Order: sequence, then structure tokens, then C-alpha cells
Amino acid sequence: MTSTTSNLAVADDQPAGPDVVEQVTLLTHPLRPRLLTVAAVERIAARMVRVRLTGEDLADFVTVAPEDHVKLFLPTEPGGTPEMPEVVDDRWVGGRHLTSRDYTVRFFDREARTLDIDLVLHEHGIAGRWAGRAQVGDLVGVLGPRGSFLVNDVFDWYVFAVDETALPAAARWLERLRADVPVTVFVEVQDEGDVLPLASAASVDVTWLFREDRAPGTTALLADAVRGTDLPAGNGFVWVAGESLSIKPLRRYLKNEVGLGRDNFDVDGYWRKGVADHDHHDDDTEAPEDSAVPDVAVPTGSTADAGSSAPASGPSGD
Repeated sequence: MTSTTSNLAVADDQPAGPDVVEQVTLLTHPLRPRLLTVAAVERIAARMVRVRLTGEDLADFVTVAPEDHVKLFLPTEPGGTPEMPEVVDDRWVGGRHLTSRDYTVRFFDREARTLDIDLVLHEHGIAGRWAGRAQVGDLVGVLGPRGSFLVNDVFDWYVFAVDETALPAAARWLERLRADVPVTVFVEVQDEGDVLPLASAASVDVTWLFREDRAPGTTALLADAVRGTDLPAGNGFVWVAGESLSIKPLRRYLKNEVGLGRDNFDVDGYWRKGVADHDHHDDDTEAPEDSAVPDVAVPTGSTADAGSSAPASGPSGD
């Protein structure tokens, strides 16, 4: 593994002193395609399935951060073999035309050679449909993670605000936090059928926000929850992940109105309403927040290109 580290609390033109605590670590990993087999399929909520993948190709798999993600390459026909991307000299050079979707690594067991992926069920995308039909023995192609954006557990408090596409990453993050650190969590889902247990040694306060009959990506539930939260004193971290346009105003709010530093928050568009295979790197240069978008609520969950050299956060929906 090659790695680079970045302390975002230090000005770009100033060297980090010996007493500076590293808040964020950036890592890059070798890019390798893996052909894996479905070992188990479990319905863990009304609209979410956990698919366990296995195979010897996982022997050198690397994942270190809660938002690590992989690209899934699915067969075009039930029971078929997916076409795989070609990687040469650590670069994705062939198969760029292939359809893939990005998903968060929910859990990895190196000894057992298993990789768990949680997928949102729906009929609007190829991966959402596949999740509802996946069977033991199916073959799946996997590429990545290309990189990791690791927020080190050095903050005084945390606030997480996510929808179901980022729920697997939030769950993994909570499992890693140190004992008793205060964490406020807001999770937007359809209804009570989507509620999942969230285990953590931290001191966690979870509020589930139900949009009921409203379509995903059309509410302000997460934005309103974050704006309505009195952030504690001290050095904290706010992480928001969900539909790109609905949470985008929180970037300005947290930076300009709350006054958080660039190393103290991350607002990440895991998907964009009406757009398949959304790349969250486009969010910094996209059209104004009030621009029109197609009136289609499809949680794509796609963000960064797994072949990119830059670490990026990982989605979980299609």
C-alpha cells in the first residue's frame, strides 16, 4: 500500500509541528479487479439487503476507513459472469464503458475472506434491482477501494446526518469510535421498517427522520436537523451524506454561519436525484442550488471513480 497523510488543520505553507494532532489521513491502495462469489444474502431491513461476497481474490483486499467504497460490476444476465475492467500498472485502462455502481464496504473479514455490502432495494437502478434478486453462487466483479479518507478519532464530539445510502458507512463509523465520545446522529429513511440497530461504544444519540410518502431526495429533513442542532463547544466534526442538492446548502451553513474549519466538516453528495452514477467530485462545480433537475427520485449512491488517484468517500445506494 502506498499512503499519503494530510493534516488539514495546518496551513498549506506551514510545516506541521511535533505537537500537531493528525486529524485526517489520506491513503491510496493498489487497484485490482476481483471476481467474487455471493456467499449469503440477508434482508436486514424493509428496503436494505446485505450481500456477503467471498473469494481468494480478497486475500490482499485493503479497507481502513468507514467511507471506503468499491465499484460493483454485475452480470448482464442472471447467473452470468460479469465483464471485468482491465487494470495495467495500477491504472484502469480497459472496460471504462462497463456499467458499475459504487458501494460502501460495510464489513471485511480477511481471515474468512468475506466482504459485506449493504444495498438499498429499489427497481430504479441496476444494482437496486440486482440486490433484490441476488442468489448464493452469483458472480460479482469488484474494483477498489482506490483510496481512503480516514477521519481520525481525535475530535471532542461528532454530528452525523445521513440518509439510507450513507447508513452503512455511518454504522461502520460508529463501531470504530472510542468509548464515551458524544455523537449526535440523524438518519433519514422512508419509515420504521428501515430502522437498523447501531452499535457503538461511543455515547450516541440517534434520531430517525421518516419521510413517509415523500420521495427520497425531496425533503429538507437532514438540513433542518443539522441547522436545528446546537453544536457543543470544543473541536468537533460534522459529517453529512445523502442526496447532493438537498444537503448542498449545509456546506455554506457550516463554513460561513457556524464557522467550522475545513477540517471539521464534510458534506458529501452520495447521490443526485435524477442522475445515475453521480460523481460527488462534480458537486464543487455544479450548477447553482436552485437549478432545475429531473423530477426522478432514484438513489444512485455513486460518487467517485474507483480508478481515480484521489481518495473519496463511498456510497451505498444505486
